[in-house]
Amino acid sequence: MEENKQAEINNIKEDNRPEFKKKRVFVPIVVFIIFFICAIFYSIHNYYYKSTDDAFVEGHIITVSPRISGIVTNLKIEDNQEVKKGDLLLEIDSNDYRVKLMQSEAKLTEAKSMLKVANNDVEKTSSELNFAQNDFDRYKKMYEKGISSKQEYEESQTKFTTAQANQKSANAKFEEINATIKRLEAEVEENKLNLSYTKIYATNDGLITNRSVEEGNYVQVAQPMFSIVPNHMWIVANFKETQIANMKKGQNVTIKIDTYGTKKFKGKVESIQRSTGAKASLFPPENAVGSYVKIVQRVPVKIIFTEDISQYNIVPGMSVIPEVKVR
Repeated sequence: MEENKQAEINNIKEDNRPEFKKKRVFVPIVVFIIFFICAIFYSIHNYYYKSTDDAFVEGHIITVSPRISGIVTNLKIEDNQEVKKGDLLLEIDSNDYRVKLMQSEAKLTEAKSMLKVANNDVEKTSSELNFAQNDFDRYKKMYEKGISSKQEYEESQTKFTTAQANQKSANAKFEEINATIKRLEAEVEENKLNLSYTKIYATNDGLITNRSVEEGNYVQVAQPMFSIVPNHMWIVANFKETQIANMKKGQNVTIKIDTYGTKKFKGKVESIQRSTGAKASLFPPENAVGSYVKIVQRVPVKIIFTEDISQYNIVPGMSVIPEVKVR
């Protein structure tokens, strides 16, 4: 016991020596200096750069739907398959639409034949009308001079009136057939379009996603079958309204994507939305109420990549941290 007490007394004496006191004072000073330097560095960095973790990769997602209904007879795509613009992706049974096209074309041919007959009738009635009018004019003059009888005059008048009616009837029939031809031509074009809709082609380069159709399925008009995600990607970063005072179009951006860790991508500010995210939402907030609480709003900023990212698997929805050099 006495030895332990003596050891404690010796330790206390050692701690009270000047060199130990200097060490206890020196350590907090070093920590304070390091903290102060870090604070200065952070302040300077924050003055020149603005960043946010409320940012995500965005891209166009094109939903492909049929413009006609029918059975899928040929499916040429799989999930995550890369396609090029103009590639044939899917075919719908075309037999019914081909038959409708043939029927409408046959009706159109028949109507054109009838139009020729109607045109001949118009020319015929026109000639008859000219003859009847000349005959009527001749008998009218003769009747006025007393050369012809009243009966001959009235017969010529009747023939002239009948010829006028026949010409009107022939013209009306011609116009009716002509209108029918226009309607059938439109019907033929519609059936040609419907027949062309049985083949669905890629409208953009990209990858197939969300495929929900199989060969043999009956699909309806506007039914979503799959989506094409083009290769063009960008970033929408929701900066606080207090961060965008010096943010402008064209400023350089350093982009970190969570998927690729410390890898930094190059980009630039493309545009800044002219309203906050809350104001542009489906149900914007009503601030003119008694329970108003001020909240720092966020403004969406569009950022585009300025380097080739085709070798990286960057897809819409990925989380990113962009850092914009504002000064």
